[in-house]
Amino acid sequence: MSGKFEIMAPVGSMESLIAAIQGGADSVYFGAGNLNMRSRSSANFSVEDIAQISEICDKNNIKSYLALNTVLYDEDLPVAKEIIMKSKQAGISAVIVSDISMITFAAQNNIDVHISTQCNITNIETIRFYARYANVMVLARELTLPQIKTVAQTIDRENITGPSGQKVKIEIFAHGALCMAVSGRCYLSLHTFNSSANRGACYQPCRHSYKAVAVDDSFSFQVDNPYIFSPKDLCTIGFLDKISDCGVSILKIEGRGRSPEYVKTVTECYKQAAKAIENGTYNIQKIKEWENKLKTVYNRGFWDGYYFGRKTGEWTEISGSQATRKKIFIGKIDNYFSDIGVAQLHIETGTLQKNDEIVIQGKTTGVVEMMLQKIVVDELTDVVANKGDDCTFKTNIPVRKGDKVYKYIKSQ
Repeated sequence: MSGKFEIMAPVGSMESLIAAIQGGADSVYFGAGNLNMRSRSSANFSVEDIAQISEICDKNNIKSYLALNTVLYDEDLPVAKEIIMKSKQAGISAVIVSDISMITFAAQNNIDVHISTQCNITNIETIRFYARYANVMVLARELTLPQIKTVAQTIDRENITGPSGQKVKIEIFAHGALCMAVSGRCYLSLHTFNSSANRGACYQPCRHSYKAVAVDDSFSFQVDNPYIFSPKDLCTIGFLDKISDCGVSILKIEGRGRSPEYVKTVTECYKQAAKAIENGTYNIQKIKEWENKLKTVYNRGFWDGYYFGRKTGEWTEISGSQATRKKIFIGKIDNYFSDIGVAQLHIETGTLQKNDEIVIQGKTTGVVEMMLQKIVVDELTDVVANKGDDCTFKTNIPVRKGDKVYKYIKSQ
């Protein structure tokens, strides 16, 4: 049952959209407005951005999926319907939805539907039900590989088709943050901050450390692992061959709130791994290389999720990211001389010199990573560029005025 994977990348900004394309994504998913599961995130699109996103995706021959998968109230329905119709007009490939009102509305308007993980699909009967509306099912993150394989085999055997007339496709989460709650349907943020995760407004109180305190405050103690509500990030790159054997069609990467370099790096690794499975070159050495590369961007440590039958999570050990490197802001591009492939940079903070690793990011540039082979300040080479200096360096990949430049440094 093994076959080609569709690698679906998360995008929450124009920079991340271009980064996903650079990383080799086959499709991207994004939210627009306040009715998606990352509505509180600083990385979020407006409804007016939908047409531009669709246009960029079409030009790059990748699919675009709009997520509209929060809990919806009556007052939300007109807005939700407007977003879906604007997506159709813009040519968005599909909508990812969970509320039956939007599932039926989209299907009635001949819009391709993907059933969100918020629906917690865990069995074939549920797939049979949703197949009248949707062509793709995102399975619950708590299923094991044997359970996923049974579902996929039954779809094949019974030829369960969606509205398109083609067999229903199975999508699973392959990489990124996990929630302690089933399919992410958590109420901890609502109870503590009156801000619901199920409305895309999670404050993530689970990511903090905790201690137990007696009611009368007479004593307190901290548990062995203080981050008992905060799972490590999912990483499946080491067993993608087993996932392929289960009949999964689409691999979803989590991280719409993550940085552009996260999107590019993770997408690139999984795209390479998928191709390696196809051509028979998937092996331990490559897996180690991909895992090391994945560790360079935001992560809370890695584990394999529930795919091998675990009943409880594997908890993170520290607060925040465990990435092996981090970036520090240096300045912005002042000019790019395309005829000679040279960028001019004004140093706003920190220093820059030969052999520094940098990343340049912009809305149309995406992510450009490079090691500086030479840097010039006042016609002098191999010197340190300090705050306030204007410097130039060679880059064969075009960058643009206003692009932000960061320097990579090792994490402590």
